[in-house]
Amino acid sequence: MDYDGWGWKPYVPVAERRRRALREMEKRRKQGHVVAPVSIEGRIIARTFWGKAWCENLERYSDYENRLPRGRSYVRNGSVVHLEITPGAIEAYVSGSELYRVTLKVAPVEKTKWKAICKDCAGGIDSLVELLQGRLSQAVMERICRQSQGLFPSPAEIKLKCSCPDWADMCKHVAAVLYGIGARFDHQPELLFRLRAVDEMELIASASTAAPLTKQGPASGKLLVGEDLAAIFGIDMAPAKRKAKPRKKAQ
Repeated sequence: MDYDGWGWKPYVPVAERRRRALREMEKRRKQGHVVAPVSIEGRIIARTFWGKAWCENLERYSDYENRLPRGRSYVRNGSVVHLEITPGAIEAYVSGSELYRVTLKVAPVEKTKWKAICKDCAGGIDSLVELLQGRLSQAVMERICRQSQGLFPSPAEIKLKCSCPDWADMCKHVAAVLYGIGARFDHQPELLFRLRAVDEMELIASASTAAPLTKQGPASGKLLVGEDLAAIFGIDMAPAKRKAKPRKKAQ
């Protein structure tokens, strides 16, 4: 149940809340507003590389760990009735005791950080299709997903706001929207680059201007590496090239 500041509101079943929210969103649609609900099939929120990588990044940060479980429940039951991603911002509506508006502001990737990512990934991404489908080499995956130094925002780079009465910045409605973003990346991975205000084509264009990451040693500790990446993300990783062994001279 939700608290309204004066007392507990009467319990309303989830299905009824969603019906009410969808009616409100249909009114907005008729007024000319875009309505883009988040639909989850089953319990798996994200199935592709970019969707899983976004959700995995959220769960790395202790700032979010207490509120994320309620958010997972909300997004799975269809409570995120609208989610729109634009450069530096997300606007969403979430069904609760009322229809709550959630707005998130995400800082753009710093130019120096983005240049470093492009430089480090040079030569590791052959095409836009390969990039968006997550068919990347292990070294490139590690670099893009690196905590605090990769493409995903840290908590300090996200400003959270919800119209609900919960005093916490990370309420369950905000948490549901954060997971909803991962689900949206499943279908439109290019939105991650729009959100962080960078051009994904620069990753590919940099291939001829810098040395590939595979010649550099990745930082240890906070990286997802090796078989763990394949197990978590369920993606294809390009095998490392093996050096040919020198042939023995005939005696």
